[in-house]
Amino acid sequence: MKLGLHVGVAKGLDASVEYAQRLGCSAIQIFSNSPKTYRVAAADGPAYARFKEKRLAAGIDPAAIHTSYLINLASEDPKIVTGSLRLLKNDLAVAPLGGIAYVNTHLGSYGTRDRGAGFVQVVTALEDCLATIPEGVYLVMENSAGAGQLCGGTLEELGAFVRAIGHPQLAVCLDTAHSWAAGYALDTKDGVDRFIAEADREFGLDRLVMFHFNDTEIALGGHRDRHFHIGEGKIGFAGFRALAAHPELRGKMAILETPGDEADDARNMATIKIIFEGALA
Repeated sequence: MKLGLHVGVAKGLDASVEYAQRLGCSAIQIFSNSPKTYRVAAADGPAYARFKEKRLAAGIDPAAIHTSYLINLASEDPKIVTGSLRLLKNDLAVAPLGGIAYVNTHLGSYGTRDRGAGFVQVVTALEDCLATIPEGVYLVMENSAGAGQLCGGTLEELGAFVRAIGHPQLAVCLDTAHSWAAGYALDTKDGVDRFIAEADREFGLDRLVMFHFNDTEIALGGHRDRHFHIGEGKIGFAGFRALAAHPELRGKMAILETPGDEADDARNMATIKIIFEGALA
């Protein structure tokens, strides 16, 4: 698997590549704008071109944009949906400037509305984005921890979106911490095998283009989104070793979104690499 980190871009796109290279990444994820605002800054085309050139020279590919945390395609508020579509379409337009293959997004929450009506609205919103998606870019739906009325908390629901839309550039990202919180036991080989088999049944492993590798201290099925250091939580070394060794996942992308500073990032990258080296030996 291609392993990497979510890297901040406050110091610039060049610095993000340098950081990823320093920590031994072969993949990278960034934000294109602040994840906590509906404002969209104009993309710096030359900076994204340098980002592509530098990371390819460093062997860091593929790359992903993580969309704003404010996106909610299921909201009953038309203003929120309009703002969400603007954010998502902007990231889809920015991606090819930097040779970025994946735009990863949370889908949002149905709130107090009927889930069926909310589902139809999310399908319509995704179809709207996919109607003008650039060639070579994938719109990637991330699973949620399944709390309350969150969208995409089950593999079944993600599969339902894929089947309802059917677009070849619609894909899936599975976050290990979210999956555990939603009730999928990933701490053993058997659990991982069942999880991957269900993903294959529901939407097909060709649609599963990336993972977020995060451990968690939340109880299985606890429905809380809390990331923790690799191997130090409930999923543990055995769970990540099973993912690393799974033959159907070779060549996929895995991004760490673990907490902390550069020292923590370095430790987590070193840990996941050791796990992979042992699993594939």
